[in-house]
Amino acid sequence: MHELSIALSLLDLVEEEAGRRGVRVTAVHLRLGPLSGVVRDALVSAFELAREGTPQEQANLVIEEVPVVVSCPRCAAPKMLESAWELCCPTCGTPTPEILSGRELDLVALEIEP
Repeated sequence: MHELSIALSLLDLVEEEAGRRGVRVTAVHLRLGPLSGVVRDALVSAFELAREGTPQEQANLVIEEVPVVVSCPRCAAPKMLESAWELCCPTCGTPTPEILSGRELDLVALEIEP
């Protein structure tokens, strides 16, 4: 379960930033795409486990799920896919090799309090 190592790395980053600023982190905001290779529920569970006994024990993990968006060469437009596993334009059915979003695993914000 690599989600635990991701959660531990997130907490390392959070604790480093909290220590640098002298604050407590109340929420960690992530953007997560279905093509990131990370299972959302497993990451949430791993984060809850990893934060126990740390200064950030009360920090919440807030995940924004990012849809898979591809660029369709035939329609010449970005298209949001219904399934991350069928990389074809939902309008015309053309295979869509260019992925614009959906691979994200980004730490985007920390909510803090003094």
